[in-house]
Amino acid sequence: MASEYDKEKDRDDLVWEEVRTEHIIKDEWIDFRRSAYRFPDGTVFEPYYSYSRRDYVVIVASDEEGRFLCVRQFRQGIKEVTTEFPAGGIERQEGREYRMSGDAVTAKDALAAAKRELREETGYVSDDWTHLITIPSNATIADNYAYVYRARGCRRAGGLELDETEFLHMEKHTAEEIEGSIRAGRFQQAVHVMAWLLAKAQQE
Repeated sequence: MASEYDKEKDRDDLVWEEVRTEHIIKDEWIDFRRSAYRFPDGTVFEPYYSYSRRDYVVIVASDEEGRFLCVRQFRQGIKEVTTEFPAGGIERQEGREYRMSGDAVTAKDALAAAKRELREETGYVSDDWTHLITIPSNATIADNYAYVYRARGCRRAGGLELDETEFLHMEKHTAEEIEGSIRAGRFQQAVHVMAWLLAKAQQE
């Protein structure tokens, strides 16, 4: 196993240096950039595209009967209707949707967002919350993070409260049905599949 000193040396040998960056689109929703980087061997590569997008929450939620709350909605990236867990962006007070350098979301804000998204997308609430992981959503080209939670014993507290751009149906599935959907390629959000595996491992 590498020592802490060796890890730091490896980092020094591997880090890319940002030479210049152009902000192609920068508004309240996204900061989409074209950059030039100097590799560890001194060569410069461009263009390299990356973006800042808002952090978000994913909730593996089950009701009092042990059925899991899922949503069906259209995902324009793959142009398909998917089955996935409730999820949504973490809102920021200043109106900007994405993080900036060193601008991490607090645990309190992330949990509040998870509770809000569960309530709005399913009509359910829970008093039993566990944080499973905070992880980069796509470390290759994006700097936003997914905050993943487990909510148990969910109970209905009202109807759905969707945003004007949200069109979805809420469904309940057994653990076996979710497993089957993942194997069949019908549960298509990568972070949501990871969330399921973490939640399942926690129960074992």
